[in-house]
Amino acid sequence: MIRSISSPFAFRRFAILAVVLATLCALSVVVWAQVGGERGIAPVASSSDIEVSGIEVDVRAESGIAAREQAWEEAQRKAWDRLEGPSLSDSQIAGLVSAVVIERERLGPRRYIATLGVVFDRQRASRYLGSEGEATRSAPMLLLPVTVSAGTQMVYERRNPWQRAWAGYQAGQSRIDYVRPAGAGGDSLLLTYGQTGRRSRTWWRNALDQFGAADVLVAIASLRYTYPGGPIEGTFTARFGPDNAYLDGFDMTAASPAELPTMLERAVVRFDRIFELALAEGKLRPDPTLDIGTPELDPALQRLLDLGRTLRAQDQAAAAAASQPTAESGDAITAAPIQTPPPEGSVALYTVQVATPDAASFDGAVSSVRGTPGVRATGIRSTAIGGTSVMTVSYSGSIGELADALRARGFTVRQGSNALAISR
Repeated sequence: MIRSISSPFAFRRFAILAVVLATLCALSVVVWAQVGGERGIAPVASSSDIEVSGIEVDVRAESGIAAREQAWEEAQRKAWDRLEGPSLSDSQIAGLVSAVVIERERLGPRRYIATLGVVFDRQRASRYLGSEGEATRSAPMLLLPVTVSAGTQMVYERRNPWQRAWAGYQAGQSRIDYVRPAGAGGDSLLLTYGQTGRRSRTWWRNALDQFGAADVLVAIASLRYTYPGGPIEGTFTARFGPDNAYLDGFDMTAASPAELPTMLERAVVRFDRIFELALAEGKLRPDPTLDIGTPELDPALQRLLDLGRTLRAQDQAAAAAASQPTAESGDAITAAPIQTPPPEGSVALYTVQVATPDAASFDGAVSSVRGTPGVRATGIRSTAIGGTSVMTVSYSGSIGELADALRARGFTVRQGSNALAISR
């Protein structure tokens, strides 16, 4: 009797367990399908040498070998001219070349036609080029190569020609510090086209922290295949930051699918020029809202906070003075507030906000503060050219004494409870 009653419940439990196991197996298959397989393309190791690519040569000579030698010398001269280097002999230029990259070549009995790239050793060439290779580089920028084709948007979901073009780009000579993920494993889940449309700084900060980047660059390649085996039309768009700000765009066309890799390689070079121009124009500054650890407040809000701290400090000082004991002097009773100055030789740390409308004012303000008598050390917490920069100042004295010392240096000073705001 007991066996006949318990058997239906046992069968039901077994059926539920079987369903749960089947569901778990299905989920594991789906997750493996999303991160498994051949997905990643490791980027090439970046060299700091100076590379000039896309040099076309067409030379005739007594033999194919002689034509190639003459063509390589001609390519080296053309590459040096592109760098706007000083006038040097062929032997001197050859001494600066570390490698010749053959992008495409055709060798005949007496003719050599090729597209070459010339790599100059930066250490040897920099003495002739001045600061050509020493320009300031950008902050680390996470690169997302997006392919849009046939109504789909793809980043690292599977290997694609646009990802391969960026992985093979020699970025050591660029002023942009690219962070190029391989796209393997969980990269295809974290870095998707949908991520470029997010505005949440928390989402972006988590993604950027995974790769040690300060901000993001989005390179979009929209490819339209006209017909099987026919031309491929490409529309390329450069965007920047968590707000997906537009930088620039251009169009290219590949004559056939076989020409697609070459077109994409040229497009990568165009993108790098766009990003470098944006850097020179000051557009590639990392978004301060992404730095959750040290957020930058609006100057107006900061002034309100400083005013509130000042009023609170005054109320506390008044309450402390009222609670102090009184001393009699004849028939009058007078308050005897006690003021305790900092011990002799002690050093306190104060926050100083500096109005820095341009780079020259920033440098001048930092130098003046560091040269103020009594200042032991200074540190830069945040730099905002065109706004308000923040410093920390170690000073041997009270904040009032520091304010007076800065006024003596020609600053207009507004004093808070434990901070100063200065300007010229």
